[in-house]
Amino acid sequence: MTGGPTPEWMRQQERSHLGGLRLMVWISLRLGRPVGRLVLRGIALYFVLFSPTARRHGRAYLERALGRPPTWRDGYRHVFTFASTVHDRIYLLNDRFDLFDIRITGDETVQQALDRQPGAFLVGAHLGSFEVLRAMAHQHACTPVAMLMYEENARKINAILRAINPRAQQDVVALGHPDSMLRARDKLDAGCLVGMLADRSLANDSTAECMFLGAPARFPLGPWRMAAMLRRPVFFMSGLYLGGNRYELHFELLADFSAVERINRESAMAQAMQAYADRLGDMCRRAPYNWFNFFDFWQRT
Repeated sequence: MTGGPTPEWMRQQERSHLGGLRLMVWISLRLGRPVGRLVLRGIALYFVLFSPTARRHGRAYLERALGRPPTWRDGYRHVFTFASTVHDRIYLLNDRFDLFDIRITGDETVQQALDRQPGAFLVGAHLGSFEVLRAMAHQHACTPVAMLMYEENARKINAILRAINPRAQQDVVALGHPDSMLRARDKLDAGCLVGMLADRSLANDSTAECMFLGAPARFPLGPWRMAAMLRRPVFFMSGLYLGGNRYELHFELLADFSAVERINRESAMAQAMQAYADRLGDMCRRAPYNWFNFFDFWQRT
């Protein structure tokens, strides 16, 4: 395990423009999702043409996930899938679930864990859409959901989404603050599901190496330390975008730290992290255009 320098994803220049995003929101809400999708194709093409670094790293990932050299069309589809999930956030954050066909599997396992002990962690990745988790919260109204996230990298998009729906950010616990774990504990004790994305680290985060898509890569330790210290079960959560208006929301138990003794905690964390990397790899192979890390994820430091 190691604490490294500022990760590359945090150093990348943000290419979004506030005015353009506001226009996209206006088009989407006033003219509807089909019209918004047409505009989105042009935006995706722009990023494919004028983001050479992200395009190169995206190709490196796609070659691992696809098992073959990716074509230009693969690269465009990768970016368009990302743009589509961002676009759909506009509707999901406004509870427009009627626009989508969302299949949910594994939620009964999560409910069984909550029946035994209040609170559980949902550990996801920059894979598909985490926002479709709101569909489960809508279906199971008694199960509140809180999110632990790093907001700075998407601050412009979040500002617009808050303007659309002021309630959208009420259940966010910011990572990187001294009281982050205490606030997460309070949410868990209140019976919340606490969601985290565990495929990116913050500056100076401790990391550990796991095998991922056939090569060693570093993953942050923070989410697993928090789950182990707060002694809660951890579920892998994915919201895969399947094209059109279709999503698949899937839950799978990775580890239950409520049953792990302190002396065995480090070993249990290592096993859980590798299980997470394996499951993420499986999902990337199944839906390769759904993983949105456009930087050198396998860089060695």
